[in-house]
Amino acid sequence: MSSVPIRVLVAGCGHMGASHARAYHELPAFAIAGLVSRGQESRGRLNAALGGGYPEFDDYYDALSTSRPDAVCISTYTETHAPYALAALEAGAHVFLEKPVADTADDAARVIDAARRAKRALVAGYILHVHPTWQRFIALARTLGTPLVMRMNLNQQSDGAHWATHRNLLAATSPIVDCGVHYVDVMCRMTGARPVRVSGIGARLADDIAANRFNYGHLQVTFDDGSVGWYEAGWGPMMSETAFFVKDVIGPRGSVSISSPAGGSADHDSHTRTDALRLHHAELAADGTFARADEILTLEDEPGHDALCRREQERFLDAIHGRVDLEEHWRSAFDSLRIVLAAEQSAQEGRTIEL
Repeated sequence: MSSVPIRVLVAGCGHMGASHARAYHELPAFAIAGLVSRGQESRGRLNAALGGGYPEFDDYYDALSTSRPDAVCISTYTETHAPYALAALEAGAHVFLEKPVADTADDAARVIDAARRAKRALVAGYILHVHPTWQRFIALARTLGTPLVMRMNLNQQSDGAHWATHRNLLAATSPIVDCGVHYVDVMCRMTGARPVRVSGIGARLADDIAANRFNYGHLQVTFDDGSVGWYEAGWGPMMSETAFFVKDVIGPRGSVSISSPAGGSADHDSHTRTDALRLHHAELAADGTFARADEILTLEDEPGHDALCRREQERFLDAIHGRVDLEEHWRSAFDSLRIVLAAEQSAQEGRTIEL
């Protein structure tokens, strides 16, 4: 393996971009080729936190042509994902792309096809793929029999700069798309079954977002093995913190749940952090009572958000060197996006969508 570090252009210096930049700064296999954001404040603050000295750019395309990176990390707003990724691939760069891959299924397919033709690594930021507890959660769900009932949500109460970020995201996407791709992907992995239909509902709970946008949404998906799942997500200052974090799966043999983490819904670490897994057994004894007590599975390897982003970049490095099955990864990323986009369509049109 070459000892020359992979030069990465970091596009987007907000919460996710900063975490990925810290990973590149710390990992000897990478070197930051430049920081890109439309606002000087965010990239200047990040540059200073990393010790300064990295080139700064306010235009992505100028940064791409000037820095000529080996790879690009794209953590910008959803509507820029496809054009930025296509430009990077055309320039011969590998791409790490925050989810979702694009804001339409057609554009996502175009990006994946471009990576395949260019023979470059394209890794989408599905952070739960590198989370050991979530992988254990999926494995335990697979022991519960068929069909499964999967109940999940992530509501985020936000104000100030956090609500401003959510409003910017809402210009191009909805919570059930932006966040839902993670959890629909988890459902697909738990069932191993084919999704056949999806329905969605949504509500516009704020006057300062576009008239055609929902800042609250709920989707329901049905699989061909009889499994069903729902996912709920809402953003904004009006959101309740009651039951904001539900991660629960039920099957004929019992159930498994992630216990709610400490911290509020605005705490980014709480979105992936888990306190414990509770495994419930449905087996009954001869007298009709439960034969086995619930198991509380405590977790020793519980990485924080920055540590998870570092694991994502280590996986990106593996993909660059051909150690990741990218065809399976691309299929998973595309399928989860296709489902949540269909749910958004269902909410807009008031009808169930057959997949």
